[in-house]
Amino acid sequence: MSNNQPFAILGNFTDVNVLFHAAEKTRDAGYQDFDIYTPYPVHGLDKAMGVKRTILPHISFWGGIVGLISAVLLMWWTGAVDYKLSIGGKPFFAVEFGMPVMFELTILLTALATFFALWGLCKLPRWYNELQHDAGFQRATDDQFVMAIFSTDQRFSTENTRKFLSEIGADDVRSVNSGAI
Repeated sequence: MSNNQPFAILGNFTDVNVLFHAAEKTRDAGYQDFDIYTPYPVHGLDKAMGVKRTILPHISFWGGIVGLISAVLLMWWTGAVDYKLSIGGKPFFAVEFGMPVMFELTILLTALATFFALWGLCKLPRWYNELQHDAGFQRATDDQFVMAIFSTDQRFSTENTRKFLSEIGADDVRSVNSGAI
C-alpha cells in the first residue's frame, strides 16, 4: 500500500434491501476483501457477500474426538497397565465405569478447542480498528449500514472503487486512511 492510498473506501447505506443487492453486486464485480457492518444481523448477507463457511465446527468435532480418545487411553493406562487393582472382581479396563470421565473430557476438550479456535480465526484480541474513528462508520452501531472495500483487494483503485460504491447505492462515499483520528 502506497503512502497516498487510503486504507479503505467506505459507503453508508440506509436501506437494508439496497445493501443486500449492493453486496451481491460487489461480490459479482470480483471484490473479495470487503466487509459490511450492520446495527443488527441481516440474514442471508453472508451468502450475498460470498463468505465461505467456517471451519470452526470441524475444529470442535476433532477437539471432542481427541477428548474422547484421551479419556479412553487414560482409563486404559491407569486401570489395566500402570496401576492394576482388583476391586470386587471387576475387570481392569471396563468402559461402563468410565462413562462420566469420557463424557467430561469430551465436553472439556470440545469447549477448549472451540474457544481457542474462535479467538484464532477472529484474530482476537484486537484492540484497534483503523475504521473506528470515522464518524460514518460509527453510525453502523445505530441506524446505518456501512460497506468497506479495503485497499488490499486486488481490484482496488481509489477512483474506480469510489465510483463503484456510488453506482450501487451508497450515500456517503469516503476514504479512510490508516491510523486516521
